[in-house]
Amino acid sequence: MEKFDYGIIGGGPAGYTAGMLLAKQGFSVVLFEKDKLGGTCLNRGCIPTKSFLHSSELYNQFLNSAEIGVSFENFKFDFSKVVEKKDKTVEKVRKALELAVKNSGVKTVYKEAFIKDNNIISAGEEEYKADKIILACGAKPRELKGLEFDGKFILSSDDILNLKELPERVLIAGSGAIGIEWARILSNFGTEVHIIETKEHLLPIADIEVSKRIERIFKQKNIKFYLNTSIEKIENQKVHLNNNDVIIEPDFILSAVGREPVCSLNCNPDIILGDACGEIQLAHYAIHQAKEFALGIPFDRKLTPSVVYGEPEIAWLGLREQDCDESYTIKKLPVTALGKAWCDNSTEGFIKVITKNGLIYGVHLVSKEASALIHTFLIAMQNNLTINDIKKTCFAHPTYSEGIFELILGL
Repeated sequence: MEKFDYGIIGGGPAGYTAGMLLAKQGFSVVLFEKDKLGGTCLNRGCIPTKSFLHSSELYNQFLNSAEIGVSFENFKFDFSKVVEKKDKTVEKVRKALELAVKNSGVKTVYKEAFIKDNNIISAGEEEYKADKIILACGAKPRELKGLEFDGKFILSSDDILNLKELPERVLIAGSGAIGIEWARILSNFGTEVHIIETKEHLLPIADIEVSKRIERIFKQKNIKFYLNTSIEKIENQKVHLNNNDVIIEPDFILSAVGREPVCSLNCNPDIILGDACGEIQLAHYAIHQAKEFALGIPFDRKLTPSVVYGEPEIAWLGLREQDCDESYTIKKLPVTALGKAWCDNSTEGFIKVITKNGLIYGVHLVSKEASALIHTFLIAMQNNLTINDIKKTCFAHPTYSEGIFELILGL
């Protein structure tokens, strides 16, 4: 029986990050992964989805490029190449990760693992002894009663990545990050998209003004959505909604109502990291949990940025408008104020900050490059930089970042 300082079950962002950081400190580490290294993020989430999204945005831009003086003759579209690009991207990133894990000194076992007792992990016919066991087995798509996944008509966020051809009409249940991004992907490719949301607004976890702006954008793109709505029944692949007697006949339903931790072990591990712990289910959150455990470098969990990708991007951090009382100041700058946005033909959106006593408590972005812009605010909030501190910073022109300066200057 091989012996290790650490045994890690799960090769996603939390697992492989913890493994590599511990190994580099001289600890012996064995990492168990029943499928492919990289977890949901690399294989069934962030990376393949963003590859699809990039292809769909290019396709949509080409279709509408005449107004900026670019036109094409014999314009062709091959969805099989989109799928091929997605698969190649995932494979390249995964191979780089596998090499990095190997070079760090971590031993990887590609078998399903179980905790036999407090120090023994069973995988296949082998057993491994570990002084400490880390559980990082991730999460899986949440399944609702009446919307059980069958991989054909009712798809999970895993299933939809196996698309080989584009549907004509789709119904998406849920408007979180997964639902919003897939609505954008499919709509860009020309699919008729319908979204149902049981809450009062799309992307209900976001700031209320962000939700309303996304609703406006989706109306402009002819993405149909139904709020305060659920599925009443499904008969012969006809979906009856409980609102206004609406009936939709989609090629399939994407159930995007969140994810739930995967935990099927008999014994308690020494530590649980990543999605399995049931906290914030984001890859960067999992990575920083692992960093905190392995290196003792803490991070403020309340300052975990959220990003929804697509055009325009959506990002937020900290307090929302609906969380605030009158003691907070809320100020907004429309993206139309930025010359770079006009140059890029990307004038939809805004930068919004929530402040109090000279400090920033919340940021909400709907803008191109929002996924990058949010980090300027994150660093300021993390280090308690004041509004006056930011006013001293020289932002380049023309950029989207200078919108931060213009907004702060008015406070």
